[in-house]
Amino acid sequence: MDKLVFITGASSGIGQALAWRYYQAGWRLALVARRTGEIEQWAQARGLEAGRFAVYGADVADPHSIVAAGRDCIARQGVPDAIIANAGISIGMDTAIREDLDVMARTFAINNTGLAATFHPFIAAMVQRGSGALVGIGSVAAIRGLPGHGAYCASKAAVVSYCESLRGELRPAGVKVVTISPGYVDTPLTRSNRYAMPFLLQPEEFAERAFQAIEAGASYRVIPWQMGVVAKLLRLLPNAVYDRLLANRPRKHRQTAA
Repeated sequence: MDKLVFITGASSGIGQALAWRYYQAGWRLALVARRTGEIEQWAQARGLEAGRFAVYGADVADPHSIVAAGRDCIARQGVPDAIIANAGISIGMDTAIREDLDVMARTFAINNTGLAATFHPFIAAMVQRGSGALVGIGSVAAIRGLPGHGAYCASKAAVVSYCESLRGELRPAGVKVVTISPGYVDTPLTRSNRYAMPFLLQPEEFAERAFQAIEAGASYRVIPWQMGVVAKLLRLLPNAVYDRLLANRPRKHRQTAA
């Protein structure tokens, strides 16, 4: 039977591009999103074969919802060969504003707890089988904090650390854990950014590079690699220099900002 990949956040952007790349490689698809109608429309427009994909409605912010989707996938399609926890949000925040604490809580609920809940239903079966890949989507924003991006940067730093911990736990069982940290990719998530986005990739180009990294079993990969170099250089800067460098950088839009 063809391999199966389970992808969250598959209704647009990176998730949708990854779904198409895996389909082209002959994989079966388990596609997860709150907006299931958009996935169905996309699948029809692309001419996907009915027997090669299934759509699951779930809210990654709700652990019960995404765990139920994972169990449904096992019942309908079997245990996947790869799980890509791609769903995530990026919203600017100001800690001085009360409602932005709720933004931070939701960011963590989706980007962190939701990622772990996405993996949860499959781990025992993968360990028993002795194979599989769990893929967490991080970000180069995990490497240094950016003004106005506190929730997003913190959540993605947590993704990197969590996946590293999980990798150590599951390596003896033959289950791989892969962390993919995108730089800037042209998606609805980034198009409203008010600052320069160097080395911007199209979703299809990102998906190709991510597919190759996952297939190679890379433990950690920054895409594109140039952003990885930039991020590491920024990490080496003394705090005083880094703070001056970012002093006038525009902040990301808050949820209630125009």
